[in-house]
Amino acid sequence: MRDIGFKALSFFQKNKKTDFQEMNKLLKEQSGIVNFFEKEDDFIQFKQNIEMSQSMICEPNIEYGDFQTNRKLSLSITEYLSSKNLNPQVLIEPACGKGSFILSAIQTFTSLQQVFGIEIQKSYLWELKFELLEYFLKNPTANKPEIHLFHCNIFVFDFQQIKNQINGRKLLIIGNPPWVTNSTLSILNSKNLPTKTNFKQAKGIEAITGKGNFDIGEYISLKMLDLFANEIGNFAFLIKNSVIKNIIYEQKRNKYPISNIEKYAINAKKEFGAAVDASLFVCKFNSTAEFTATEFDFYTSKPHLTLGWVNNKFASDIEKYKKYQEFDGVCPFEWRQGIKHDCAKVMELERRDGHFVNALNEEFELEEDLIYGILKSSDLKGDRINIPRKYTIVTQQKIGQPTEDILERLPKTKAYLYRHKEYFLRRKSSIYNGKPMFSIFGVGDYSFKPYKVAISGLYKQTKFTLVEPNGTVLLLDDTCYFIGFENFADAKAAQLLLNKPETQAFIKSFMFMDAKRAITKDLLMRIDLDKISQVTSQTSPPANLLQS
Repeated sequence: MRDIGFKALSFFQKNKKTDFQEMNKLLKEQSGIVNFFEKEDDFIQFKQNIEMSQSMICEPNIEYGDFQTNRKLSLSITEYLSSKNLNPQVLIEPACGKGSFILSAIQTFTSLQQVFGIEIQKSYLWELKFELLEYFLKNPTANKPEIHLFHCNIFVFDFQQIKNQINGRKLLIIGNPPWVTNSTLSILNSKNLPTKTNFKQAKGIEAITGKGNFDIGEYISLKMLDLFANEIGNFAFLIKNSVIKNIIYEQKRNKYPISNIEKYAINAKKEFGAAVDASLFVCKFNSTAEFTATEFDFYTSKPHLTLGWVNNKFASDIEKYKKYQEFDGVCPFEWRQGIKHDCAKVMELERRDGHFVNALNEEFELEEDLIYGILKSSDLKGDRINIPRKYTIVTQQKIGQPTEDILERLPKTKAYLYRHKEYFLRRKSSIYNGKPMFSIFGVGDYSFKPYKVAISGLYKQTKFTLVEPNGTVLLLDDTCYFIGFENFADAKAAQLLLNKPETQAFIKSFMFMDAKRAITKDLLMRIDLDKISQVTSQTSPPANLLQS
């Protein structure tokens, strides 16, 4: 809860007999806010609350991805922008929340003539209005721009009405859009979502299995660049590092007329209490398109590195990448993800005293025909592994294969799976639609190669583990990536090349450590093992290591 400031409260008490239209006129004169009370009903309700000494402000709903910017940080940002000789005349803050940036910008930029804020949380707008009124009542000689605050869903708001009013004036788009993904909001059944569209143009199965997910802050950022990048002005958003990476990556395709692209790393834990990597993303509009961003520390301005496009390749550290760029090509082997079943409670098993036990702590017997040891990301820590902690039921040798005939020969396995049928029916992914009952995904001939070189897709370490059979083939789950081999010598040779210091340095030069999934198939497919073998042959390990 937040109370109305003393000056603002005194103002309303002094003018409590003023009617709706006259009150809005007075408020426009005092605060610059156009239509402080949008409807007469709001005005009447407000007067009743004032008389009852109740606050108008309530707490937010989690579904909006709230990380409100503290005033100290927002003021530091606007003062930094001012030090770069920015003197905007028009300011836009989409998803403005409680308006910390609007308040700081008004305090910092005396050049402002118009301010536009859009916010879906009505209580936030009330708080902002009262803050603005309080500020101008305390500072009657301060520059007072015309302020328009819209209570609206950002995804349906018509920004053209603002664009039509810029008329060549210097623009600043500033803010801290929600740090939440569309899939998270979908889980929350939120209405605060853009119209469903594959705006990142992910293809086919990629859109279904993850690449169709995106950050709401990314959607808003790209929408602002789409609409306003040709205007004279600047852009300054607090967004997740993963969003900044995506914007720079897509810049090769989008070619927005932006330059002077900078990324200022902040301490999100300190500023927001959030365990996420985030930065201030800054660029200049109406410029020759650039495709790299220089990273700095926000608090010290110390430069870190430059990320972006170099020689048609995308790198997280361009200076380091240039030392190893000859390794960037196409891997001669196809990297695969492991098996996906989305039924861990019944499909992931442990052996105990001659029985199997599932995650429901049920003990039972099964035929061994479809049982395989399976490794997870947390198992891929050492140099080699051949003993699994977990086992799984592999109902198919390839995607779409019928399961009924196999199960008819295995009565215990069939009875077990049908007893837990509801877990399979509850799977939400559309990849199982129209597939046989008990289908799995991410399975093929490659899954059953006896030797594999594997890496975790969940962790940030880049060491590659050799997976060896132990009486039978070991499989991996879908959090892992691997390449498969028929014999030990080939697998060991590939592992040695992948773990070479030169290869490791190369991987780190284009791997984004702050990404949710730093290791991806796209990254792994860029490792040209043939080239690495040729270039590093003089430092290769002794041949007898291949038979170790």
